[in-house]
Amino acid sequence: MKALLKKFFNNEVLSYLFFGVLATVVYLILRTSFFYLTQAAVLSTAVANILTILFAFITNDLFVFQQAKDGRWQRLVKFFMARLGTLILDIALSYFFVTLFPGIIGQFVNQDLQAVNAIVALFSQVFIIVLNYVLSKLFVFTNKKG
Repeated sequence: MKALLKKFFNNEVLSYLFFGVLATVVYLILRTSFFYLTQAAVLSTAVANILTILFAFITNDLFVFQQAKDGRWQRLVKFFMARLGTLILDIALSYFFVTLFPGIIGQFVNQDLQAVNAIVALFSQVFIIVLNYVLSKLFVFTNKKG
């Protein structure tokens, strides 16, 4: 069993998917919690994104892309810059579908704003996780351990 787990986590794509799903769970918990407390879609999206970006950087740097310690601060800056684009995309989707036009999705969930927010969060994260892998692989994590 230990060998199987080691093989799983040594596979970059499988490891990225595992930690990506974990980051998505962290994100969804944070976003829905902040939305429940504030009823502010954009604020809850932004706060959840920032905290999840920190979580994702740590897991990607240490476990997924297995980076050398050298250059960690530079990678953190690059990672935040790459994720800024997906943060803006996520906020735009949240603003459009939850704040401006909640009825587009709301018609399918009895106009329940909590459900609309959760659906938008889930769909945006599926798209964003793929985009983030490409950005991380090509621009951020290029300093493998020797």
